[in-house]
Formats: sequence, C-alpha cells, structure tokens
Amino acid sequence: MEDQKMLANYVPVYVMLPLGIVSSDNVLTDKEGLRKQLLKLKTAGIDGVMSDVWWGIVEAKGPKQYDWSAYRSMAELVKECGLKLQAIMSFHQCGGNVGDVVFIPIPKWVLDIGESDPDIFYTNRAGNRNKEYLTLGVDHLNIFQGRTAVQVYGDFMKSFREAMADLIEDGAIVDIEVGLGAAGELRYPSYPQDQGWIFPGIGEFQCYDKYLKAAFKDAATKVGHPEWAVPDNAGEYNDTPEATEFFGPNGTYLTEKGKFFLTWYSNKLLTHGDDILDEANKAFLGCKVKLAAKVSGIHWWYKSDSHAAELTAGYYNLYDRDGYRPIARMLSRHDGAILNFTCLEMRDTEQAAEAKSAPQELVQQVLSGGWRENIEVAGENALPRYDSYAYNQILLNARPNGVTEKGKPKMHGVTYLRASDDLFEEENFELFEIFVKKMHADQEYCSDPGKYGQELRPLQRSKPKIPVDELLDATKPLQPFPWDEETDMKVDG
Repeated sequence: MEDQKMLANYVPVYVMLPLGIVSSDNVLTDKEGLRKQLLKLKTAGIDGVMSDVWWGIVEAKGPKQYDWSAYRSMAELVKECGLKLQAIMSFHQCGGNVGDVVFIPIPKWVLDIGESDPDIFYTNRAGNRNKEYLTLGVDHLNIFQGRTAVQVYGDFMKSFREAMADLIEDGAIVDIEVGLGAAGELRYPSYPQDQGWIFPGIGEFQCYDKYLKAAFKDAATKVGHPEWAVPDNAGEYNDTPEATEFFGPNGTYLTEKGKFFLTWYSNKLLTHGDDILDEANKAFLGCKVKLAAKVSGIHWWYKSDSHAAELTAGYYNLYDRDGYRPIARMLSRHDGAILNFTCLEMRDTEQAAEAKSAPQELVQQVLSGGWRENIEVAGENALPRYDSYAYNQILLNARPNGVTEKGKPKMHGVTYLRASDDLFEEENFELFEIFVKKMHADQEYCSDPGKYGQELRPLQRSKPKIPVDELLDATKPLQPFPWDEETDMKVDG
C-alpha cells in the first residue's frame, strides 16, 4: 500500500537532447555518441527525452517535401534504449535565443516568399524583421504556395504522424509539444538577442508588419476609434518601464486606448495558439499522445506595476488581471493538452534587484491557473543548473505541498535542460541521479504511467471553440495555491 501511495506522487523526468543532434542537412550526426548518452541517462532512471523536430530541416527541399529519415533513426534509437520521446514540432528558427548553439533557419522556400513579402515576419516599430517565426498575421492567408501558415503547420504534423505511426502506436512517442512562436513558445519574439536585446530590457511589441497593423486598424474601427493605431511610445528593447510613456507611471497602458490595444494583442496570441492546437488535435486524433504548449517564464519586471516585459511578449498580466489563466482555459478545450512552463529552478533571491524579477511568484501564478482550469501542467528549468539549490526548487514546484495522500497537486512532468558534457561529469551526474529519484518520490523507475495516474488514452476531438468573453472571464485574479517553504524531498537530505 505504501508504495502505491508514494507512486501517486511520482513525477516523470525527461531530459532535453542537444539542439543539433540532427544536422542542418538532415543527418543524425553522431549516432553512437547519442546511444551512449541515452544509455547513461537511462541508468539515472529517467522516463524519457525531449527533442526538437525542426521544420527547417524536414521540409527544407520544398512545400510538402518531407524527409523524416534522420528523426526516425533518432526516435528508433530512443525506443531501443528503453526511453520515451517527447517531440517538439519546432516551427521556429534555432539561433538568436539564449543557449542557441546551432543555427537552423526556417525552410528556404518560406524565406524566399519573405524576400518579396517581408511582412510575413514579425516586425518592430523601427521596421526590423524577425525571421525566427512567421507573424501570426499570416495564419489564415493563402500565401504559402496555395496554403495558409496554419495549414502548413497542420500538414507537417499530419506527415509526422504518418511517418512515426508505429512508434506512436508502440508508446515510444508520448508527447507532441506544438511550437507556437519564438523559441517554440506561445509568445511574440519581443526580446530577440540578435537585435540587441539584453536582459532585463522590457522588449518591444511585434505588431508592425502590414498584416497586424491592418488587423488592429480594423478592430479599432469596429469599436468606433478609427484614429487609434499600434503604440508609438512604448520604447525600445533595452528600456526600463519608467523610461517610456506607455509603461511609465500613469502610462498609456492604463488608458482606454492602451487597454484596448493590449487586449487585442494578447487575444491574437490566444487565437493563434488555439488554431494551431486544433490542427494538432486533428493530426493526432486517435493517437495515444498528449499535446502540449509552452509558455515563456518572463519573470523580469514582474514586480513593477506595468509588467512591461510580459506585456510586450503578449501576456497581458497585471496585479489586477491574470494574463495566464485564459491560456490555460483555451488549452482546456483540446483533449488533455498540457501547459508547459519554464524557469522552475529560479529563486527571487538569485535575481538582480534592478530587474524587479519574481520567478517564484510567476511560477506559482501560472501553475495555479492551470490547475484551476483543470488542465495538466509541466515544466522545465530555463538555464542549465547542476546544484542542489536549483534541484530543490524544481522539486518544490513539482509538488508544492510535498508528498500527499492523493498525490495532488503535482506537475505532469518535468523536462531537464539539457543533456551536455557538463551534466555527465561524475559529480554532476551523481546529484542528477538523486534528483530523478526524488522526483519519483523515492520510487524506482515506473514503466507504467497508469500506476501514477497518467495512463495514455486515444486523443479525442477538441471541444468547440470557447467564446472570447468566456476566455477573458479567466483574467479575474485569484490567489495562487499555497506553496510550502521548501520541498520535503530534498536532494541533499
């Protein structure tokens, strides 16, 4: 009985594989090296691994010309090593974000369309284009050789399902994380390093391509304000909130015009995520997989009145308005979809005071919002860490009230960032093994997810679209769930 009680508290652990295991010319680069890594990770008792599946590699040769061979070899190897795979549908470019060590652009045939129509990319006020991900302004425009962006993503996922059908059927591929923006996250690319952004800059709104500008003009005209335009006073990437008219004290963000813009900007993001997840649901219908969407942990300026860095990224979150629960509510219509959140390892005390950063409160807010909307939440660390201080914080967030009779609340899973030479150093790996054991509530690796309440069942069709008013009803702020001061499953005793 005791074991069953403890198994209810089991949180599976996945490890993110290196970014470039499949080269940009679509070759599994070092199969034997990867096998060694996977077998070593298996000795730590992990449940599986996560890997990007890059759009820019698979559909490189032309529209609907998919080549899955390298990813197929990788997935077969993961299965052979007795591990499960979480696959990320990576519709963004690799390169230009924190930790990006390789460069994989989006497909050339898409970039070629951008040569004659640069407005297919997110654009800031100065007119700088971001080629990392297509603007959501083209989601439903038939400009990709006869397809819309959403159809292109949907076709890619259907093709993945067909190419990997047996591995999905065998239970080797268990999660499909759907890339919804920059770095695979449901957000605008508001803080691009390759355009000069440096932490803790507030970032910039990314709605100055002709498609989004026209969409805003249209929305403003409908409410009787044809004179309203997208902001021209929100500063630049590395500003502080006070340095701008938009985010400063009594700033534009508090006016009728500002609120209308922020609602429109964040709703566009919600709809974008919803539409692509609907395609994912159709693509994997009947498969025993979970769908997931990743939300970015923008913890800087969280303690400032305007939450400027969250706002520019599309999370309209203020002390009197929850910007994350509407995302959780949107996810709740897609059968069993998971909200995957980041920065689980961070503590407020580790952050520079001038950034007004609060990762702990942010994690509590987002996870609580997910649980309130009755969806599963998962998470990962934002930066590589190998110390007990970080592991204990992840353990606390995975089970905020420690080991309990019913095993709730607990996260659906945690993905550790990432497999590297540093992780495999003897001392680091020993501590990592203890961390995995503690995530498993001191139980041995369990191959049957049903035993800890996560049995996979065939994906059912998404429920009808939730009306916007109902989604916005979830902006009402609620107190987060109570969190213990520290975990009862420390890696250092």
